[in-house]
Amino acid sequence: MPNPKRRHSQKRTSTRRAHDALKAHSLSECPNCHEKKMPHRACPKCGYYKGREVVDVEEAS
Repeated sequence: MPNPKRRHSQKRTSTRRAHDALKAHSLSECPNCHEKKMPHRACPKCGYYKGREVVDVEEAS
């Protein structure tokens, strides 16, 4: 198996890893209840997607 002859410098390693950081999810607003939700998914609070109810959501008391 081939092995590296020289080690990579810290700058080269850091430059390669510059894009590995986690990014926050983009959130959109539900047009029905105005809560934040993931785009292209049913709202977890009210269960609506594209103007109609697709998921039955039980209210927590």
